[in-house]
Amino acid sequence: MMMKQKLFLLAILSLGILNLVSANDEDKKKKPSSSKTSVTKKTSSAKKTPAKAVSKKTPPVKTIILKDTIQSPGKFDTTVSTEGFEDLFEKDTRSGILLNARAVEFVEDYMEKNSDDLLSMKTSCTPYFKTIEGILSQYGLPLELKYLAFIESQLKIKAKSWAGACGPWQLMPVTARELGLTVNKSRDDRYDYKKSTHAASKYLIDLYKEFGDWLLVIAAYNGGPGNVYSAIKKSGGSRNFWKLQNFLPAESRTHVKKFIGTHYIFEGSGGVTTLTNAEAKKQIGVTATYLLNRKITNKEKANAKTLIVSGKYRSEMISKNIMMSHEDFLRYNPEFDKKMSSSDNVYELKLPADKMELFNANKYNILNDSVQSLLNSNTVMTVRSDAGR
Repeated sequence: MMMKQKLFLLAILSLGILNLVSANDEDKKKKPSSSKTSVTKKTSSAKKTPAKAVSKKTPPVKTIILKDTIQSPGKFDTTVSTEGFEDLFEKDTRSGILLNARAVEFVEDYMEKNSDDLLSMKTSCTPYFKTIEGILSQYGLPLELKYLAFIESQLKIKAKSWAGACGPWQLMPVTARELGLTVNKSRDDRYDYKKSTHAASKYLIDLYKEFGDWLLVIAAYNGGPGNVYSAIKKSGGSRNFWKLQNFLPAESRTHVKKFIGTHYIFEGSGGVTTLTNAEAKKQIGVTATYLLNRKITNKEKANAKTLIVSGKYRSEMISKNIMMSHEDFLRYNPEFDKKMSSSDNVYELKLPADKMELFNANKYNILNDSVQSLLNSNTVMTVRSDAGR
């Protein structure tokens, strides 16, 4: 009997030891080591997003990269992709205008984001654009400058900025008064479409005479001439917008590119106002510079008609056939012969309405007379050259 009791007590003792060992093992499994705990804390603090979000594969998204806002002046990424826009920006045979490589990235993205919205507004903008075009033409300005008013105010007549610029052209009070507008408590001409467009046209002419470059004009219109002169100085004297742009206020720099993008959306191509002066001379030639050289009055401009002509026309033959003095013809059409004798002999002929009618009625005879005159002058030059040998 004693033996049985001893065996029973031994069994109970063994069972207790086994339970104790088992409990210790369970505690070890639940409690991580100190080194493991520190790693876990670092990992959780570094990954604030849920594991599910990290593991989820997100589709590639096109990123807006305004490279020129951080790069040094005059430097640009030649690896920028223009896939899908090559025909528009690099092989534009419709207008012959090539967009500067520094602008492609911004303009491409701007068009992708804004084309649908802007084109949906095109019909509602048409009456305003026609009013603006009619006034711009009186001052001999490129009609595409109407897009400057669009990006300034979206053509909203009551538009007002935090700085106090008002109207469709967003003119400041001091500037508006200097341009002949009335701005006081009872009357503000900046809200008058016609008056403000006349004032803006005068200002654009002044800025063009100052800088001789449409991209700099647009930058100065937005940020003031002082900022443009400061950027020119800081860039070492460069007047190339793409080289001095990083010294301009960010708003003015972006304003110019928005103008270019809007031009491409509405026009489907670039133009004289989307190029630097050097680019314009290279791509368009004399056409880029003669617009503001016409020495005619506002009344003459309002009564004038324009026509794109090409061929071997000569100013003397035109003025003779339309009964207009040669001097007057050149006032309306400066550098006409120089342009027409170049390989890119296309010119925007401008004449008084009655003289334009005479030109259209006799243009084939005028062209024949011009070609004959050119042949005769070449013959005389050849004879003189032979005589001098």
